Amino acid sequence: MNRVSRYNGDRSLGTQRAGGHCWARSQLTSGPVAPRAERKQHADCSCVLFAQSLPASYGAAHNMPSLEKVKRGLESTGQAHILQFWPELSEGERRRFLHELSQLDIQGLGHHCEGAARAAARAAAFPPCSLDEHVEPVPAESVGSVRTSDEDSLAAWGNEGLLQISENRVGVLLLAGGQGTRLGVQYPKGMYNVGLPSGKTLYQIQAERIYKIQELADRKYDSKCTVPWYIMTSEFTLAPTEKFFKENNHFGLQPSNIVMFEQRMLPAVTFDGKVILQEKGKIAMAPDGNGGLYQALVDNKVLEDMKTRGVEYLHVYCVDNILVKMADPVFIGFCVSKGADCGAKVVAKVYPAEPVGVVCRVQGVSQVVEYSEIQPETAELRGPGGELVYSAGNICNHFFTRTFLQDVAEVHTGQLKQHVAFKKVPFVDTSGNIVKPTKPNGIKMEKFVFDVFPFSRNFVAFEVVREDEFSPLKNADGATVDTPTTARNSLLAQHCRWATAAKATLLDERGNPLPPSHSVSAGDNPPAQCEISPLVSYFGEGLEQLLNERTLATPLILDEKRAKELRAQ
Repeated sequence: MNRVSRYNGDRSLGTQRAGGHCWARSQLTSGPVAPRAERKQHADCSCVLFAQSLPASYGAAHNMPSLEKVKRGLESTGQAHILQFWPELSEGERRRFLHELSQLDIQGLGHHCEGAARAAARAAAFPPCSLDEHVEPVPAESVGSVRTSDEDSLAAWGNEGLLQISENRVGVLLLAGGQGTRLGVQYPKGMYNVGLPSGKTLYQIQAERIYKIQELADRKYDSKCTVPWYIMTSEFTLAPTEKFFKENNHFGLQPSNIVMFEQRMLPAVTFDGKVILQEKGKIAMAPDGNGGLYQALVDNKVLEDMKTRGVEYLHVYCVDNILVKMADPVFIGFCVSKGADCGAKVVAKVYPAEPVGVVCRVQGVSQVVEYSEIQPETAELRGPGGELVYSAGNICNHFFTRTFLQDVAEVHTGQLKQHVAFKKVPFVDTSGNIVKPTKPNGIKMEKFVFDVFPFSRNFVAFEVVREDEFSPLKNADGATVDTPTTARNSLLAQHCRWATAAKATLLDERGNPLPPSHSVSAGDNPPAQCEISPLVSYFGEGLEQLLNERTLATPLILDEKRAKELRAQ
């Protein structure tokens, strides 16, 4: 029987797995049901880890199959090449590889490979069907907007959100299963430093925003609240993320309120349906997309943890948005006031053909439609005021109730779409050499987090201002968009706007006053190196009492120490 328990013992920098085994590595695990997760908490870090564990009866009931049995199974599914380098492996490598293969349902592996190849062939041969005649915008009564709503409504939603936070009913969930490969690094994106004056990483910025929103809720409602931080990692990102949090003292948060867990992994497949070998004795595996969240919540008993903590509402977001408002009280308050079970933050598209998914309805069902699924004439439709009809760009920033997630886990997980992704997957060639391809050579099957929208009974959309809330980090410097430079400039420009709104005068490095600026694009150089710590201000609040009528030289880092000095003056 599976159980939830506390683990106290030596801390490993690697993923904690019984006997090194990780059930969540693949959806092709042997046996009818993968065992539930065991909750572990390390004595010297106390950060909650949901790591996969083996049932007590594993050794007796699930003996590792012999090499001959595995070989026959692979041959029967057309995957015999997986063992082509077996004679060249050491004894230790053989044991590890046989152990890895023993975890796979070989017949399921065959079905996965065949299905991936068929899906890829269809995707290549048939472009997405046009949905133009079935698409319609989300109804106005289900849409809120920071840009067009009146101040009273925004204040009411913000107060409602802070109330829910103060009552410990709100959690945040970070999707952090991917590495920073496109950034040119092999560690998790959250550990990336975009070059801010403070040197803070994405993880630190997000942690400090959680700390501040707890403080704001406590101050308003005289509470002592907690916003638990759930972090979905993968086999690639769990160990370095654990280590990074420990080395940084969990950025001031209570370790027991940081819950890390892994999503499942799937084998990468060639275009003709063959499993790709990453090494001579290792299959190339990849996370099953951010839509793997819903199965991971079940595998790791995360929903049970939320219920135990009293969490009813969850804010889900991607790691790479430097402007993300953690547990945004306005967004949460809007969704709660509407009785929504599912919601999406959106930003207005910059131009009709901008390559982002659009939140809308198809045949009356809420979902995200990819830009390639509607014709240009539909994308260019405009309303009476000249605004784009289909302008609600998806930014992977969502609201879910816990009961909705429970319903998805119990009823709809098997109904989620499988999406084909063509990727450049390093592989071992027939001579045993590791090759890093320059063009896509493999298929990875993925699920998307927004594919649960059609299951919602009351879906809402909430429009925010792009310059204030969305600047993703995806590409290395040198690309035209979504780089460390654009992300850094987005944050600094926002903080300059906050300082100007608080009636401060900023000086350049020569002592000359900088002109007020309220709309500096991420692609431009910001007017000043002005960085405001989330521990000082969550979203620009409280700055006027610090900065009003002050003249401040740049570069400026307004952290807690500097804020204390300003208050004392």
